[in-house]
Amino acid sequence: MPLPNSDDRPYTPKNPRNLNRQQYERLTAEIAAPYRPLRQLVYVACGASGFIGGLVFLAQIASGREIGSALPNFALQVGVVALMVFLFRLEQRAEARSPKSK
Repeated sequence: MPLPNSDDRPYTPKNPRNLNRQQYERLTAEIAAPYRPLRQLVYVACGASGFIGGLVFLAQIASGREIGSALPNFALQVGVVALMVFLFRLEQRAEARSPKSK
């Protein structure tokens, strides 16, 4: 005779406070990945900042002014943009693997 809490039956979490199914799924997705939209916003903002900085340093390199200091700064800005694109794509893949929130 199986016990009431045995692993023979699937675990179905109880829906607290009688939330509708859509609200409950959205909350469980937020529990699985808290602050995901905020992180994505930070990635976009930092990527945009790096892109604008890259344009500034690219213009400085193109004009021939202070190339010695502009070139490492331009490389840093390109690295920032590449890192933000990587992190944003990583976040998107994680969101695709997680349960749907919509």
